Amino acid sequence: MDLKLNNKLALVTGSTAGIGFAIAESLAAEGCRVIVNGRSEDRVAGAIEKIRQAHPQAWLEGLACNLAKPEGAEETILRFPTVDILVNNLGMYEPRPFEAINDADWQAIIAINFMSGVRLSRHYLPRMKAADWGRVIFVSSESGVNIPVEMIHYGVTKAMYLALSRGLAETTLGTGVTVNAVLPGPTWSEGVGRFIAELSQDKGITPEEVEKEFFRSVRPTSLLQRFAGAEEVAYLVTCLASPLSSATNGAALRVDGGVVRSIL
Repeated sequence: MDLKLNNKLALVTGSTAGIGFAIAESLAAEGCRVIVNGRSEDRVAGAIEKIRQAHPQAWLEGLACNLAKPEGAEETILRFPTVDILVNNLGMYEPRPFEAINDADWQAIIAINFMSGVRLSRHYLPRMKAADWGRVIFVSSESGVNIPVEMIHYGVTKAMYLALSRGLAETTLGTGVTVNAVLPGPTWSEGVGRFIAELSQDKGITPEEVEKEFFRSVRPTSLLQRFAGAEEVAYLVTCLASPLSSATNGAALRVDGGVVRSIL
């Protein structure tokens, strides 16, 4: 299917690895001009090279800056005053007891997981509405609905994205712009791989057994009963970015493997 994304300019934040990288690669494969973002020049260059190996004709631009800081947003806006598609993917997670999360920790995770998307959306969304076309997509999480006891601060920031995306969608009334959120479930990443490897070594069992135990005890409601691939999440994001998805607006779309026990 032709998703009609050829030559659309897409900015994917936090796109040197994991879900962000998969989204950048998927959009590039569909003909988008993609801005790959990370905090270091080396990571950005490495991600671009990896995408080009799979898609030699891809149009890619590197953006090495820290979008958790206002200066990072300012640099981004200066270099790229307008974009057609904004994917607010940048985020971090860290298991930590609620009692051990101090004010500085709260401010840090909100700056990364929430304010990065606020600042960029504040700039790009009005320009999309003026052009009468655009896509803003927030990568939230099923943890924004099922707040994990071991990462309450993370879940709170992802719930904030759900509220923000719906609120911004209300401002697009009668335009060709859409704002949506996607809610991945447990998804394989570099961090997950390290975590699984460490548990495997500590417990003296295979990584496959660790994964099965995780879904038995930590995410028992998962219907998938495995970690999703980042490319499985990226497929949904790419579809939402398409002009063909013009009737999907203000939605929170789950790609969580059935973890959330709800039909709404």
